[in-house]
Amino acid sequence: MKNHVQPVFIDPTTDEGFKRLFGDKVNLINFLNIIFRGRKTIVDLTYRDTERIGATEEIGKVIFDLVVQISTGEEIIIEMQTSSQTNLKQRMLYYASKVISDTAPKGNRKAWGYAIPEVYTIVLMDGFHMPGGDHRTYFHDTCLCNRDSGQIFYEGLGFIYLEIINFVKSEAEVEDELDKVFFMLKNMSTLKTLPRIMKSAVFQRFFQLASYAKLTKEERTMYDISLKRKWDAEAVRMYQQEQVEGLEKQLGGLEKQLKEVKQASKKAAIEAKAEGEHKKAIETALKFKKMGLPLEQIAEGTGLTIDEIEKLK
Repeated sequence: MKNHVQPVFIDPTTDEGFKRLFGDKVNLINFLNIIFRGRKTIVDLTYRDTERIGATEEIGKVIFDLVVQISTGEEIIIEMQTSSQTNLKQRMLYYASKVISDTAPKGNRKAWGYAIPEVYTIVLMDGFHMPGGDHRTYFHDTCLCNRDSGQIFYEGLGFIYLEIINFVKSEAEVEDELDKVFFMLKNMSTLKTLPRIMKSAVFQRFFQLASYAKLTKEERTMYDISLKRKWDAEAVRMYQQEQVEGLEKQLGGLEKQLKEVKQASKKAAIEAKAEGEHKKAIETALKFKKMGLPLEQIAEGTGLTIDEIEKLK
């Protein structure tokens, strides 16, 4: 463990912390209503089986952290990611597509009419950056839209990414409910008391469930294991990052040396060319001098000075 001081609140970005806080229906409804920023008003939801069997043996099983269906029929996938994933965006697109395809009937597609549900994927990203991101934006709310006009083409397939590492606001800088969610996710495990900005019933419930002192002995054991697992993964990530930075530094040094070698080679080539042209001019001047041509003409024809030509023998 990093330290032996008992925390006041659990870390919501651990596996056990995530399940405890978002496995509570009221908490999850409040969280989703904030994330959708008034675009949807969720009053009830049902937790769905998070294991979907693939269409073939090659696909196998797909496991989600949470899948819920809200009372108006939309399906929502909620994922907690604590390390960079290969093809993260593609994987989330596959997950959403899997949920959509599972709603299709085995037959009578014509009568069904492709009445697919709206599907939204929400990803809480802790400790790593969005691939291709700008390291400043912490909330990404995307859907299918017209590339040129930005007008929404289809609202019913959405991807919301919470890039927690990019949220750097202090408590005094928090502006709205969405900022409060980010502040809670990033700082909950290090806080000693409920922040002043979290006095509403919505956030009080989160912090009440997050109380480490209220965990049972078994719950503490499971949480401590998940916390250690997160720290171990973080240590591996930091080690890998140090290795990458070391290699980048070495490559930077090699690139500098290569640039210097190229510059030296270019300079040597220019000097060699100039020396060759000068030697050729001397040979030509000697021939002209033996022919008895005036020194001024020889200088004009070869580019040599009269003094240089006079000294030639």
